[in-house]
Amino acid sequence: MTNTEVLDLFRRVGALLEGHFRLTSGLHSPGYLQCALVLQHPAEASRCGEAIAARVRALRPTVVLSPALGGIVIGQEVGRALGLRAIFAERQDGALTLRRGFTLDPSDRVLVVEDVVTTGGSTRETIEVARAAGAQVVAAASIIDRSGGSPTVDVPYVALAQVALPTYPPESCPLCAAGSPVVKPGSRAS
Repeated sequence: MTNTEVLDLFRRVGALLEGHFRLTSGLHSPGYLQCALVLQHPAEASRCGEAIAARVRALRPTVVLSPALGGIVIGQEVGRALGLRAIFAERQDGALTLRRGFTLDPSDRVLVVEDVVTTGGSTRETIEVARAAGAQVVAAASIIDRSGGSPTVDVPYVALAQVALPTYPPESCPLCAAGSPVVKPGSRAS
């Protein structure tokens, strides 16, 4: 899938939103990519998963690890395309952790997968979950990179599409200054 194909898909299913949004990172933006609207269609989710898998297969991961909630569906699809188990980390007392009996060990070569990367914060947290378990993280991947090409992770990173949408700290957001109400459409309320 090319950058154009991915963005066309988002437009076709109404997943490229315009307005005033508070992102998971806390930043504000006039644009939002709602991956759940793409991933609700199994054929499209599979297509995205296969495209990511094709870009990382040579790294020989042995397990896919995603942050809950946004990364679960695409992580499962990448795992399926690679023939690997797909697990997720979720928040407990504010920190990402492995739960539900999920485990990693030093022989695991982890691929961290999520839906959208803006600052890379959730990706870095997920990488640390894997490392804390003694596993090796071989790469990170996402459907959308809206970081401006610099998600600040210390492993190889691939994305199906890069999207340049402005972001603003809340205290200097022109949308807030104009009185536009802010919406939090993502999976994490805080």
